[in-house]
Amino acid sequence: MNESARRVVVTGTGLITPLGSDEETVWTAMMQKRCGIRRLTLVNPSDYKTPIGGEVETDAINAILRQVGVEPVGDRTVDMALAAAGAALRAAGLSESSKVMAPPPIPVIFGTGIGASHSLYHAFESFFQKGVRGLRPTSVPRCMANAISAQISITFRLTGANYVIVSACTSSTTAAGVAFRMIRDGYAECVLCGGADAVFDPFVYAGWNNLGVMSKNPDPLSACRPFDSRRDGCVLGEGAGALVIESLHHAMARGARIRGEILGYGESSDASHITSPSVEGQALAIRDAMSSAGIVPEQIGFINAHGTATRANDECESKSILAALGPAAASIPAASNKSFFGHLLGASGVVESIVTLIGLERGIMPPNLNLDDPDPSCNLCFVRGEATKVKSPVAMKNSFGFGGNNAVLILRAWEETSERQRHSY
Repeated sequence: MNESARRVVVTGTGLITPLGSDEETVWTAMMQKRCGIRRLTLVNPSDYKTPIGGEVETDAINAILRQVGVEPVGDRTVDMALAAAGAALRAAGLSESSKVMAPPPIPVIFGTGIGASHSLYHAFESFFQKGVRGLRPTSVPRCMANAISAQISITFRLTGANYVIVSACTSSTTAAGVAFRMIRDGYAECVLCGGADAVFDPFVYAGWNNLGVMSKNPDPLSACRPFDSRRDGCVLGEGAGALVIESLHHAMARGARIRGEILGYGESSDASHITSPSVEGQALAIRDAMSSAGIVPEQIGFINAHGTATRANDECESKSILAALGPAAASIPAASNKSFFGHLLGASGVVESIVTLIGLERGIMPPNLNLDDPDPSCNLCFVRGEATKVKSPVAMKNSFGFGGNNAVLILRAWEETSERQRHSY
């Protein structure tokens, strides 16, 4: 760890999930062990092998947009990203309605696995029905992947750089990692980062339906079972999350409420297969994150696992954690939030990071739902049944994705009194 590097803290969060669209609602649901997966309504469930998923209520998206004074743009992914971004800026004390109060430039870095998928679907549909004349003049700006970050930047008048990171299921974790490095290394004082994905249009969901990695269990409450011996695949969800992160100096100077700290970030590529994960690649990212944070395995109090509930991913992740952390892994509590939300693809990393930060604040972490019989090949210290108290203020968040992408964040709880006394700025 570079001793001259600046400390990076979280001052605002925004959540759009199948369990709710504000921190308290989401956290209460998780503490009550409620699952957000239901029978699908956004597509015809009878058309698909997996007729269930984690849908966000459209009314909830629109309600958040109204709260932050933003008009929807009409693409589900972009609208969820706008809602989460607006909520995070507001929570950080950086906006009132859609008017940014703090001076720009604030960069916007968002991750997505698929992009503006609903706009793309409707453009394809119109083209095949009506030909060239069926396409709207706005098709390109509506469908480009960076419509997400561009619309956030324009809507909230954030004049820092804006771009989208597309790295499958690691997308928003990577976005947060890039933002962390920008602040740590002095390229920005404040960054808005996050991720969004909406997968329930007929075309995208059909692709996943035919990939062969999704659960065929029709029971929405028991289908997603990460690390369980009876798991039979992932369950998809949709959603968005956003973080406002700042240098410690910047946050303290403006009197911001600090929600947690990003200690480190690590990343790697498997460089071996487009869909099959690699123990060596994942372990490299975990070690890289710990080195970046300047910590040893024994300091980690919780592992928020990627945990997709596929046979290959869960076993590989368990082995990579053991390889990277050694004997310490046997006593570090681990769980996957996907058992609550489903797999939010490019949004999963940031949403699960927010859950981790809330848990660190409160000293307790949600369990892994449906973990009735842990797979012996996934030999970790899983949180089963009930939430667990966290013995260390440090947590690790894993994200691994198709393409061989691996991204890991190290997060720490913020201890306001002692930290303000110890650190001048």
